[in-house]
Amino acid sequence: MTVPGPLHSLWNDTYTVPAAPAGEFVPGSHAGTVIAGAGLTGLVTAVLLARAGEQVTVLEARSVGAVSTGNTTAKVSLLQGTVLSQVRQHQSDRVLRAYVDGNREGQSWLLRYLDEHQVPYQRRTAVTYATTSAGAESLRREQRACEAAGLPVTWTQDTELPFEVTGAITLEDQAQINPMLALGALAAELRELGGTVIEGVRVTGAGFGSPLEVRTSHGSVRADRLVLATGVPVLDRGGYFAKLSAHRSYALAFRVPGAPATIPQGMYLSADSPSRSLRTAPVTDGELLLVGGNGHPVGRAESPQAGLEALDAWTRRYFPGAERTHAWAAQDYRSANLIPFIGTLPRGGGAIHLATGYNKWGMTNGVAAGLAIAGEVLGDTIPWAQVLGHRITTPSDLLTGLKDNAAVAAHLAGGWAGAWLRPVVTERPVEGEGLVGRAEGRPVAVSTVDGVTCRLSAVCTHLGGILAWNDAERSWDCPLHGSRFAADGTRLEGPAVRDLPRV
Repeated sequence: MTVPGPLHSLWNDTYTVPAAPAGEFVPGSHAGTVIAGAGLTGLVTAVLLARAGEQVTVLEARSVGAVSTGNTTAKVSLLQGTVLSQVRQHQSDRVLRAYVDGNREGQSWLLRYLDEHQVPYQRRTAVTYATTSAGAESLRREQRACEAAGLPVTWTQDTELPFEVTGAITLEDQAQINPMLALGALAAELRELGGTVIEGVRVTGAGFGSPLEVRTSHGSVRADRLVLATGVPVLDRGGYFAKLSAHRSYALAFRVPGAPATIPQGMYLSADSPSRSLRTAPVTDGELLLVGGNGHPVGRAESPQAGLEALDAWTRRYFPGAERTHAWAAQDYRSANLIPFIGTLPRGGGAIHLATGYNKWGMTNGVAAGLAIAGEVLGDTIPWAQVLGHRITTPSDLLTGLKDNAAVAAHLAGGWAGAWLRPVVTERPVEGEGLVGRAEGRPVAVSTVDGVTCRLSAVCTHLGGILAWNDAERSWDCPLHGSRFAADGTRLEGPAVRDLPRV
């Protein structure tokens, strides 16, 4: 197997959103609203509050769109694979309809915004397809769930795909976007309204009371409220990290001979496993095919690189002559009841808000979360948000949560046992390889990337899980709650807020 290079999304390669550097952060100052995270949720919330006259500062630990939004497949669709039938297994039809209503409002708001700001996007038919009899049965359940939620889906056997299907359901007039262009428009409007986006400043904690003390990697500020738009909340109040499961999935972009005539023009997603997602992406000199899939729980895949290469091989099988141009990965969080958590953080005095658990549908759920949080702050009543905020826990929710946390416990115990039994290598690992073992009575992680060998603590700084090497992204990933760290120990994403210490 070849040593992988760094993964980089097509979106981040086409546009960079201007933002202020960390040097413009003023410790000790007062901000009306601090928003942690400059992805779609954070910037939509910021613009909505700034329009209402609120003073808004967005703090981003890395760069605008660096995490979920800049690494999505960016389908703005109400047809979401088999998500709606899964929601229906856990929740009432009233909750199902509220979930779809929120997504519909998020979709409408985003596309209207792009129209108003002349940001290009493409209208497409969304298709969920099956290739097995079991997949066709799940499609029928999804069709019934869509109909219960008021979505006019159609059953068909005909698709543009280069292989046979056992069935498909379609929903017309959906959309696909370049998410970085959307973030650029939002950031520009926020600046026009007097708000600020600052990169390189990580929110690490918050106090209680009013005003809030918001602690960051560059000092503290006071704020009237804090919005956590960080994928998973970086404050452990409420234990949301234990109510979510973190998943990582991959996407590749290809040039295909004869495109666009030789590639499907719809947005496709499989009902069977392993998952396959397809869409097109216009570029200056043609149109690319985007293929996603092969997802896995964070830190629990034996070889993410093998999964990425399998996705590449699948594409070349069905689209002869395809040449890869980009490869990237995204992280998503699923709640036990499959409905996002959006609202006020417990033990925050009503001044800390959060949004998480989009289950791979952040383009619509992320905007819906921004609408709901801004409405909550400004005193607006949104019926679907009220329903989602007051849903009850069902037996299916409890069972899913028990399974998720049993897996966490197993990986916690197994990781420590494995690290304790393996002595750490004394020689330098080969390029692109990372190893965990015991040295001087503690677990140590050793890797070599770009010719540099780093020895770090192998213990996640969140809740002490033993890290696993991600050979596709050359990172240390935690199998407990999805925290990730670069080869040099720098924290990348997840609930952890501290870097890994060097050994």
